[in-house]
Amino acid sequence: MSAPVVDRRIRSLRPPKAYVDPYRAHGSLLESERRPGGRIERTLTVFLAGAECPFTCSFCDLWRWTIDGPTPPGALTHQLSEVLEEVGHSGIDRVKLYNASNFFDKRAVPAEDIEGIARLLAPFAAVTVESHANTIGQPTLDFAKQIGGRLEVAVGLETIHPVAMAQSNKRLDLPRFDRAASFLTGHGIDLRVFVLLGAPYVPAEESVDWAVRSVNYAVERGAAVVSIVPVRGGNGELERLQVLGYFVPPMLYQLEEALDGCSQFTSGVVIADLWDVDRLSACENCRAQRVDRLRRLNLTGRAEQRISCAVCRTA
Repeated sequence: MSAPVVDRRIRSLRPPKAYVDPYRAHGSLLESERRPGGRIERTLTVFLAGAECPFTCSFCDLWRWTIDGPTPPGALTHQLSEVLEEVGHSGIDRVKLYNASNFFDKRAVPAEDIEGIARLLAPFAAVTVESHANTIGQPTLDFAKQIGGRLEVAVGLETIHPVAMAQSNKRLDLPRFDRAASFLTGHGIDLRVFVLLGAPYVPAEESVDWAVRSVNYAVERGAAVVSIVPVRGGNGELERLQVLGYFVPPMLYQLEEALDGCSQFTSGVVIADLWDVDRLSACENCRAQRVDRLRRLNLTGRAEQRISCAVCRTA
């Protein structure tokens, strides 16, 4: 089945989404984040509203945060300016711009906005943006020169499981990821990587193992930070795959196992993505303790004894 046909099927299964205002950011989050070497940065994440990513991945739930059509010129600069005015600059080491798409796709981030965005980011020591491997290139280097601080680009590797990667509709293979990783690190740009836990077509009993193997692949290619993201249902396509037996929603204890399994990797920081963690199935007797433990591991990177629960008998 061709990619455009798959795109149409995935989009046809989506539930309705709420209106997204192109001139208002979805919000922001100020938190502490561990970096290589154990340094703790005060990080502001800004969730921008803009055009949808052209790569219609089977597992994606970010489309619900995007607008219909291309991002209007000036909209992102306006959104970022409003957030920074509200939050201020004091004590912030890094700004992460997450636009639910690709920062170097001109349909999502108009060329007219780049200079204004760079000017707004000039006071900060580090900046993170997100991009598909296919949109990384000369514009990435140009933006790195325009900002005042060091650039990091977050790239979705998702999984190195061969069947799952081929079926994801992401238009990405390992050689292409490798070229993007080499391009970034070779030009002094930090690489951040997203890895999925529970990717469709990965057998549930192998889910943790493939997540750890995928993290290892990213670390070996120079990733400074790798975030393990549990796949979240709700886009229609995942529900279709679940009925067919190709997708099993990951559970909280699996996220723990995956993060614990990555403690062996010391050249990069590995964290668990806890966005919407309450959606993960878990024993209610020990859920809060397990989430608290994951938060500590994310921040310290120090191994801790697993939570023991008499109700679910999971350790």
